[in-house]
Amino acid sequence: MSIAAVKEPEAVAKEPGSAPNWVYLFDALPDLETQVKPTSWDEVRALLGGKGANLAEMTRLDVPVPPGFTVTTRACNAYLAHDRQFPPGMWEQEVAAMRELETRTGKIFGDPDNPLMVSCRSGAKFSMPGMMDTVLNIGLNDQTAQGLIALTGNPRFVYDAYRRLVQMFGAVVLGVPDEPFEQIIAEVKQERGVTQDIDLNAEEWMRITERFKGLIKSYRNKEFPQDPWKQLELATRAVFDSWFGKRATDYRNATAIPHDLGTAVNIQTVVFGNMGEGSGTGVAFTRNPVDGTNVLYGDYLINAQGEDVVAGIRNTLPISHLRQDMPVIYDEFIAICDKLEAHFHDMQDVEFTIEQGKLWMLQTRNGKRTARAAIKIAVDMAKEGLIDEKTALKRVTPEQVEMLLHPQFSESVKKEARAAERQLVSKAVNASPGAAVGQAVFDADTAEKWAKEGKSVIMVRPETKPDDVHGMIAARGILTSRGGATSHAAVVARQFGTPAVCGADILQINVEQKLFVVQQENREVEVHEGDWLSIDGGTGEVYLGQLETREPDFESEVELKTLLTWADKTRTLGVWANADYPKDAERARRYGAEGVGLCRTEHMFFETERLPIVQEMIMATSKARRLAALEALLPMQRKDFEGIFRAMSGLPVIIRLLDPPLHEFLPAHDQLVQELADLKVRLQHFHTLSEIDTALSEVRRKEDVLHRVRALSEANPMLGLRGDRLGIIMPEITEMQVRAILEAAINVKRSGLEVHPEIMIPLAGHVNELKVLKQLVENVSNEVFTEAGTTIAVKYGTMIEVPRAALTADEMATEAEFFSFGTNDLTQTTFGISRDDAEGRFLIEYAEKGILPDNPFHTIDRDGVGKLIEMSVRLGRSTRPDMSMGICGEHGGDPASIGFCHEVGLNYVSCSPFRVPIARLAAAQAAMK
Repeated sequence: MSIAAVKEPEAVAKEPGSAPNWVYLFDALPDLETQVKPTSWDEVRALLGGKGANLAEMTRLDVPVPPGFTVTTRACNAYLAHDRQFPPGMWEQEVAAMRELETRTGKIFGDPDNPLMVSCRSGAKFSMPGMMDTVLNIGLNDQTAQGLIALTGNPRFVYDAYRRLVQMFGAVVLGVPDEPFEQIIAEVKQERGVTQDIDLNAEEWMRITERFKGLIKSYRNKEFPQDPWKQLELATRAVFDSWFGKRATDYRNATAIPHDLGTAVNIQTVVFGNMGEGSGTGVAFTRNPVDGTNVLYGDYLINAQGEDVVAGIRNTLPISHLRQDMPVIYDEFIAICDKLEAHFHDMQDVEFTIEQGKLWMLQTRNGKRTARAAIKIAVDMAKEGLIDEKTALKRVTPEQVEMLLHPQFSESVKKEARAAERQLVSKAVNASPGAAVGQAVFDADTAEKWAKEGKSVIMVRPETKPDDVHGMIAARGILTSRGGATSHAAVVARQFGTPAVCGADILQINVEQKLFVVQQENREVEVHEGDWLSIDGGTGEVYLGQLETREPDFESEVELKTLLTWADKTRTLGVWANADYPKDAERARRYGAEGVGLCRTEHMFFETERLPIVQEMIMATSKARRLAALEALLPMQRKDFEGIFRAMSGLPVIIRLLDPPLHEFLPAHDQLVQELADLKVRLQHFHTLSEIDTALSEVRRKEDVLHRVRALSEANPMLGLRGDRLGIIMPEITEMQVRAILEAAINVKRSGLEVHPEIMIPLAGHVNELKVLKQLVENVSNEVFTEAGTTIAVKYGTMIEVPRAALTADEMATEAEFFSFGTNDLTQTTFGISRDDAEGRFLIEYAEKGILPDNPFHTIDRDGVGKLIEMSVRLGRSTRPDMSMGICGEHGGDPASIGFCHEVGLNYVSCSPFRVPIARLAAAQAAMK
């Protein structure tokens, strides 16, 4: 039913029915019939938040859910938009909903004889675990605490619940730091000589509660409110306010969640897991969120409330132990988990409380999971018939594929580390897989600061809290001494694909002194801030020092290969790879590449045995000397191309002719000047004629090189003599490269393999440049084919990487058979900025301030560069309708840019071999949109 149907109390009613529906009971979901009429489950989630929508849905499914209601996200947004004032009618509806809860539970809010207690929890459309605020046990005060003691005969339970309210209210609503509360508890435990909260008795919890009240008074100069309605009002405000808290904002920035959604507030009757040995609380996943196996995974505690589990304050018990502790409850819980997973068609993350032998479900949501788990769960569910293949493809993000292919530690490296000084110091909960190497830091601010400075950090904490999220996002890895597989640290780490080891209780962490100590049999190990650590989130191992990592074994990733096979059936966009060497091409093909979209020939020139020959070619003062050097390079280039053609047999290989300016192959100007100065100084100390002659010869050689460097220097070399311009001015370089390509292709063809070479001209801006070089290519081709007595098909094309080429693409297409968009240079020339300078000086700040929506070198600038690409496609195909087009810049591996390429009708994207699996999935997802 909707709250509009609930009679509001006379004392608070203001024009009944005149206000919008701001509040819905959990059983109102089927009747959202007033001014708000969601037409889809997505709209229900947007209105009620994920938590509220799922609580309503569980209620509808007859799952045991404590009664409650949801204050909508629209109420939150109205509150935030109007100077943090409740919208008209909202509070009255909240009061009316509380009266309905009283009717349903038979308890009265604020009544000492039979008190009703509620929790106040956030819940946005998209899950943001721990990022916003919660207040439990609202309704307890000095009077209701005494009444509850009289009802239950359990003062320890009552004061444990009361101190939680005072502590959470103080921290969440009044802004008192959490540490002083924890310090009071620690002092009382030390006085008693105990280590666990569960060991404290009623009298001690009562004293702690009073000290907590005094703490609030000293920090805020106000009393803890005894009025339950004031508690509820202030808690509701605090949850609304937490939408723009720092940790929530940081989390949304990191996960691309919009800032305008707002959070709902869920008010729910409290059930208590801390009422003795017949009570408990826990968090569980219907499948393993670490590796995706189809087994129940989670933690629980006897005689505790839910925050104890997720906060990592106490080390928990595995959920499987519940079978022994409470077998009937366990069987009921398993049945509910199966029901929820089947209903939502996804792995569920559930929270539950057992109150004196009665099971209650407090929450369900789609569970956060590691990359490996996401892929396995999606594939398994498709095979089980819960979802179809296309849904499975939508369930996995390209970023998760990338995470799965992150480096790992090899067993041999770890074995060596155990025997060396970088030995294994701990083995704990493998909370989030992956290998991480970094310097130890002990607070979130330092982690964020060091990461911005380019340092790799491992954040070490006793346990993490939501306020640590900015440091957790920045860290390469997370290590805690407390908490389990469902603790805050574990859940957030899995969300971001960050390796994490939790519950390493052998670590004695001192946050103030920024160190931890490990007591071992024969020594004490200290790790200070800045010391290097290596953690393996897949095994839970922690090592001292820096361990080397290795590439993952793609062939062993069975579920990923299955998923990508489904992606290949769905996508229309080809996925090629950038490969400069045969080993790159072999890897690309293993990863599923359908061709080489960019082979950069200049990279081959930088190899040690070739660079002197390249420099000799550049230094040549006559064409004859230059040709002699090129003749020496020819067999080397031919061998390179043969290796790539063999690796990509049957698939196209696009080879870009020499692109960079020649001075890049020579020593730097300032370096040469310094070397000459040093040599001339040393020359004064030589005494023998032999030493002097040798030194003078070296001086003359370096002076010749310096003279050539100065002759080749340009004010703006990236817009100077390079690419097709170099090929026209020094045609013998182009002739050598074309000959090497064609001779290699013929040799590979004669070995029985299929070859498809394509020659690409870089940096062309005018069709006449293409005409000149095309004639050169044809001349060399005729010579090679005559000499070989055979021919092969060769395609001739160009890169589009300057705006003029894009604007005249119809003309360019009269000579070029294909276009490949060099989006790195096209972005530079469109924006008029140098990437190397811009990224270090202002681009990051531009993105942070919203001046640019994204770094245009990471994601294609749709409104500028994108329009040029779209225009080129249209104009090029107006001349040559079947023209093949793709991109070969770094954007070829960016999922958002891949989506754009699909939209504008490109044939393929070409990216790093390591990003080929990512591109295959992104292309399939683009096809499904």
